This record gives sequence, C-alpha cells and structure tokens, in this order.
Amino acid sequence: MMLNKTLLSGLIAAAFCGAALPILSLASAGGAGIPVAASTTADTQSAKAVAAANAFLDTLSAAQKKAVLFAWTDSKQRTNWSNFPQGGAGVNRQGVRWADLNVTQKAALMTMLGTVLSEQGLNMLKGQMNADDFIAATDQGSPAAQGSVNPGGNTAPAKTAKTTSTATTGTQNTTQAPPNATGSTNPAGPAGGPPAGGARPMVSFGSGYYFVSFVGTPSTTSPWMLQFGGHHLAINATVVGSNITLSPSLTGGEPVKVSFNNQSYTIIPQVPLEMKAASALLSSLTLAQQAEVVISTTRTDLVLGPGHDGQTLQPEGLPGSAMTAVQKALFLALIKERLGILNADDLAVKMAQIQKDLNQSYFAWYGPTAADSAAYFRVTAPTAIIEFSPQANDGDPANHLHNMYRDPTNEYGAGWTTLK
Repeated sequence: MMLNKTLLSGLIAAAFCGAALPILSLASAGGAGIPVAASTTADTQSAKAVAAANAFLDTLSAAQKKAVLFAWTDSKQRTNWSNFPQGGAGVNRQGVRWADLNVTQKAALMTMLGTVLSEQGLNMLKGQMNADDFIAATDQGSPAAQGSVNPGGNTAPAKTAKTTSTATTGTQNTTQAPPNATGSTNPAGPAGGPPAGGARPMVSFGSGYYFVSFVGTPSTTSPWMLQFGGHHLAINATVVGSNITLSPSLTGGEPVKVSFNNQSYTIIPQVPLEMKAASALLSSLTLAQQAEVVISTTRTDLVLGPGHDGQTLQPEGLPGSAMTAVQKALFLALIKERLGILNADDLAVKMAQIQKDLNQSYFAWYGPTAADSAAYFRVTAPTAIIEFSPQANDGDPANHLHNMYRDPTNEYGAGWTTLK
C-alpha cells in the first residue's frame, strides 16, 4: 500500500501520539445472550447503554434526531449494513454521519458505544475508522485495487472514486495530515468526507462516512437497536431488557498494517491476534485431526455476509468432542478472541453458553496451513457462527479482512422478542 510520504507520516504521528482515535484492540466481533425469554427489565449494563444513548440523543439537533431514529418495525433499516463503502454496490446508509457531528456529539457517541462494547471492541472500531482514513488518503489506481466479485455476493468496488477533500480546495492536502476520526471541527470532516451538507460522491471512503442510527427508541423495557458502521464495519447491537447481542456484526478492516520508513505499523491489532489464535489451534491438532479440519487448501470467501440474514451453515470440520482438553482451551480462546468485542457483562453470558455447547461446535479451515498464512477459518456452534475471511484483491490477503459473527438462533435479538 503506497501513500504520499508526508501524508502518511502525519497520519502515523496522529494515530500513535494520541491525536487520532486509539487503535489498539484484542478482538473483532461478538454477541451475547441465550435465545430464551429475556428479562424485560434492564440490568446495570443495559441501563448504562440506555442512559448513554439518551445523552447522545440530547446533543443532537431536531433535524439530526429525525435522521437518526427509526421505528422498531423498520426491517429495511435494520438490515441496512454492508462491508462496502458508502455508494459502493448501491450502499446508502442512513442516519447521521460521523463527519456531520461536532466534537461534543462525537464524544457522546463514543461513550455510548463504550457501554455496549468492551474497551477492546471500542478500540477495534476506532482502528477500523483510522484504517479507512488511510484508504481515503491512498492512491488506489493500481489494477489490484479495482475490485472483484466473490462467491459471498459481496462485490468490491473500485477504489479510484475515492474523495480526499479539504475544506477549501477540494484537493488532497499533502503538506499536513488530513483531519481524521478525532472529532476535528474542520468542515470537511474526517479524511474522505466532503464538506458538511455537500453532495456525496459515488463511492466514499474515510471515517466521515460512518453512520449512527437507532432502530427503536432507547428504553429499559422495550427492545431497541444501535447501529454504527461504514466500510468494513457494521455494529448491530440489539438491547432487550438486561440482554445485549451483536448478532449479526461485521468487522475486519483494511489496511491492517502499513509500512513506512522500513517500519511496520499495525492499525487493527486484533486481526493478527485472531490469526495467531487460529494457527495455535490448528498446529495443536494431530495430522488425522487436521485432515478433518482442512476442507480445502484454497481460501474461500465470506458465506454469511450482508444480505444473508436468516441463513445458516451445516457444521463441517472437527467438532469439539474430538478435541483434547488442551485443544478445547485453544478453541475457546479463539472464539473469545472474536466475541471479546462485547462488554464483559454480556460476554460472560455468551461464553458460558459457548462452553456448554463446545462439544457440538466445529472448527473448519480453507487455505494454506503454513505458519502465519492468511487462511479462511470458520467456527460453527449452536449459537455462534464465526467467519474470518482474508481478501486477495489488494495483494496481501492478511491486510484486508471481511469477518462475520452471527447467532443463528438470535439474529437482531429475535430469540428474545416477537421480531419477525
């Protein structure tokens, strides 16, 4: 990935000197809750989420509130998330853009997200926003960046239509770091964002094009959903009384790492950590076990990505029942590495169910098996489907990820509500 050196230096300095959003994280997707009758009364964690959501709403203008609130019955908005940037493949997220929030509103939004996510999860989210700012500032004119179509039904748009505007000239500023996901008051918004209120380009990269919305009104007794996402990120947090689930949620990001002046900088650290956890489990298996786990030495693509709600996968690979105690511990560690995006209160409930079902949970692998190889892997459990999907269309597959988490028994909290 080649960036203007002056611009990249500024972005790296901002990211690692505290000016940009923190970017350290340990996990990348999660969910919580066993799909049984949920308590209709909020517990301490859910009450914090409701209070923070209302505090954020109180910072918005009347027009912004109208734009951000959708009815609980609005199934179209509920499923309006994608791995694509705004405008790509017809993606048109609704709500309020990050670029159109002021410093106070951005701080309130991050506080709200921090009541649903763990610290690691919040840092993951911020890291992905920073990564998209790098994309917005990158020359993407190479043939490898022109996009591809994959079997999961997710078409990667060409990135040459990016916008990297400044407030005054509309051209790339190469003498200083562009505004980023810090809460800058620059009217251009974050890198990749147009002047506030301006027409959106066909395909838009950068943290300015991440949107927040609510499906339903934040409540301690009625179900509601917080949505936050943009390119490579879709956080769908459904709150039902004392329970919070992130099913379905999409994470990943690009770039995961960048190189500058012979040094490598990791922007989204949990991606290599997940790869390390998966490799540790794979390498712990006997040759006979690996023969069951490795379905193919060729990577496959995301199967249950955007647009695949209500679908499931038949288990394949090696079940937990065929693993040793040590291998089961590594399997649980891998799952928790992904689910750890969720706040600790709801994560504990989810992991208890995962552990209970571990013998009926399967691990499968598609791709090269050498150490540090970028391969697709999948966990198929009764209440969790995890996909980790490196993308090859930008060169290094380990630097571009599309990852999913779904609970097939509780998508959008349907296991706790009368949601149809």
